[in-house]
Amino acid sequence: MELARFNMVEQQIRPWDVLDANVLDLLRKVKREHFVPVDKQSMAFMDVEIPLGHNAKMWFPKVEARVLQALKLKVSDRVLEIGTGSGYLTALISRMAQHVTSVELVQELSARAARTLAAHHYDNVTLEVGDASRGWGNEKYDAIVLTGSVPLPPESFYQMLNTGGRLFAIVGDAPAMHATLVTCVAPGVFETTTLFETSVAPLINAPQPQRFTF
Repeated sequence: MELARFNMVEQQIRPWDVLDANVLDLLRKVKREHFVPVDKQSMAFMDVEIPLGHNAKMWFPKVEARVLQALKLKVSDRVLEIGTGSGYLTALISRMAQHVTSVELVQELSARAARTLAAHHYDNVTLEVGDASRGWGNEKYDAIVLTGSVPLPPESFYQMLNTGGRLFAIVGDAPAMHATLVTCVAPGVFETTTLFETSVAPLINAPQPQRFTF
């Protein structure tokens, strides 16, 4: 198990330009296998997406790592995650930030993640169930992560960022998606950086562009 974890970090994640020592150390400490379905344990450290049921999947380990590196989380940060899934990314974020609020559309996935997070003492996490595809509540956050792709820049989340806050989103239609980081550099002023190309499952109920029909 530990050799497989070592190989995941050294052969998948580090070669994908993840060089932040804190992120690499965290990936060694937070046990990914705890969040993988029992019947998928053999896939825990593979360079694949892992099915969770309900059309949800765990991301590739290298994508999770790039997200953490890009967000540059601080211990004072309050984070919003849209799409709890297995709870693994939630756990990683919770070890870097002050608090994580994670919203999941599927009750069963949220309940499963809640059991795992509680069993391993991730206490600075609040799990919610609901449709957060266009935002969630009235709070502002230092970082927001969308774990499903969106066809358009998710501008409904921009106003939920504190000044200096960062939003990670994968934008576009398959197979041409790109991971982006939106930073609120001043009130109402946002800067977007393209990070890398990838393709992940869409965020359910995300706003759709007007498409031409013939």
